[in-house]
Amino acid sequence: MAVQIAEVEGYLAQVKDPEIPVLSVLDMGVVRAIRPFEEEGVEIDLTPTYSGCPAMSTISFDIVAELEAQGIHPVKINMVLSPAWTTDWLTEEGRKKLRAYGIAPPEGQAGRIDALFGEAPQPACPRCDSRNTKQLSQFGSTACKALYQCQDCKEPFDYFKCH
Repeated sequence: MAVQIAEVEGYLAQVKDPEIPVLSVLDMGVVRAIRPFEEEGVEIDLTPTYSGCPAMSTISFDIVAELEAQGIHPVKINMVLSPAWTTDWLTEEGRKKLRAYGIAPPEGQAGRIDALFGEAPQPACPRCDSRNTKQLSQFGSTACKALYQCQDCKEPFDYFKCH
């Protein structure tokens, strides 16, 4: 019997990003395609958030482990580098989860000229919603985030950079 894509999506919703465990691989938008493969298997296309992202091998392993535990096999994972992943692929639900977790979600659209030249609006503090924030470092706890501090509540926070 062929695998149902909706069923696979339900299982993938349980596979978390190892660097941001509040987000599933579906929330991140790294799952680009799901196709039935052989009689009871599935083929999944993944796009890394960054080429060379160290989390992708863990994500691939976790996807295979979850699907095989659910009786789906074989599981074939393809890394797809083009088009490149963009923060535009984060789901709205994922953005809400980031904020609730204490990470300011990316604002605006990736590739906007104003964002490229530093003219994008200051990210809102995920704790108090103030836009009176200051960048402390171009890089936060991972390469895809920058470190900011709220000038009102004084709390530091990661901002998931728009790219």
